Amino acid sequence: MHTYDTVSAATNGLRERGYTLDFNLEENCLICSGNKYNPDNFEIVEIHRFEGMSDPGDSAIVYGIKSNDGKKGVLVNGYGISANPLTSEMAKKLSVHHE
Repeated sequence: MHTYDTVSAATNGLRERGYTLDFNLEENCLICSGNKYNPDNFEIVEIHRFEGMSDPGDSAIVYGIKSNDGKKGVLVNGYGISANPLTSEMAKKLSVHHE
């Protein structure tokens, strides 16, 4: 598993490994290159979480995403108070589980 110190390092590292597209988050799906992906149409391959040292608004998660049709890309989202509103299905798919 790769580890990174910053959001930009994580994004760049994923891009170097073939995650070249940008996924954008909507309430109930991801959007990439004009296509919509429901939670059943993509998998999260990697998750990198970053916490703002002095400002909780700086907290972010970088996801390495692979769609069922073979597209690989990156999704960057805030969490906590800066998270986007999501349906329960999308929230479950994007949740970070600590073991």
